[in-house]
Amino acid sequence: MRVTSTPRVSVLLPVYNAAATLGQALASLWAQTYRDFEVVAVDDGSSDGSDALLHQEVASEGRLRPICADHLGLVPTLNHGLQSCRGEYVARMDADDIARPDRLARQVELLDGDCGVSVASCLVESFPRQAVGEGFRVYEHWLNGLVTHEDICREIFIESPIPHPTAAVRRQELMALGGYRDQGWPEDYDLWLRYHAAGRRFAKVPEVLLFWREHEGRLTHTDSRYSVESFLRAKAHFLAAGPLGSREVFVWGAGKTGRRLSKHLIREGARPVAFVDIAPGKIGGALRGSPVIGPDQLRQRWDQAARPFLVVAVASRGARQLIRDALVGMGLAEVEDYLCAA
Repeated sequence: MRVTSTPRVSVLLPVYNAAATLGQALASLWAQTYRDFEVVAVDDGSSDGSDALLHQEVASEGRLRPICADHLGLVPTLNHGLQSCRGEYVARMDADDIARPDRLARQVELLDGDCGVSVASCLVESFPRQAVGEGFRVYEHWLNGLVTHEDICREIFIESPIPHPTAAVRRQELMALGGYRDQGWPEDYDLWLRYHAAGRRFAKVPEVLLFWREHEGRLTHTDSRYSVESFLRAKAHFLAAGPLGSREVFVWGAGKTGRRLSKHLIREGARPVAFVDIAPGKIGGALRGSPVIGPDQLRQRWDQAARPFLVVAVASRGARQLIRDALVGMGLAEVEDYLCAA
């Protein structure tokens, strides 16, 4: 029997050539302990029969609302589906992931319990484990270490701190922020940076509620919008428009990451006044017209600057914590005075 009342939650599920995994994803939704939801599944012009599977499924599950469209890509598909969502909350999920039975219940509880939370996420476990490389395992470990709003905001310029398929948001807030945008960089990272810029609050249920499928065909592996360069462009844009403001910018890192990030910062009008590096061969030289100084020179230059701000742009594993420790030793305060951005 088809449900006619307005549901509390809309699950926004884009579908593109997902016939092999769609049934498993939907089954995990029908098994939810929280029942007051609809699934708005937008087929983006699939050629593998995904649309037929959706229409077969709707015959037995009235909470499924399939929408078939021409192939336009992820961002138009998400916005198309968002316009059809009716719930107070919108929960994202992908057609190749699996939700734990209490996922929606726990996230609704979080949003209901704190009206100040705009984005409710959770921990993730990537699968199948044999397909998950070391780099992605490191990323998963980092993601699952960010639970509180303060954790997430402290590290939001390092990488996207919210896996998109784990998010549940307030629909009206998402619409007010303009929905999804295609800026040439990841649409989900763009969204979280807009939430952050607007002063909205994040939170995570500190448990694994979503199993996140890893495979070679994911957009993060195949689409140029998810390249390192695209992430750097997004970071530079939001840094320059937000926390950097009219500050004097220092960049810790005169290596590859620092060079790439500073290029985009300069394009955004935030030219670094100096770079900090530990390599003797770089100290005393210049990068992009600005001097390269050693860590022992930073505090003096910092005290001479007007409203200084330090961006850490070092990609070496473990380097961020070492730099944080060094900066704390100099008497600098994280978030207020510097931000890790790589």
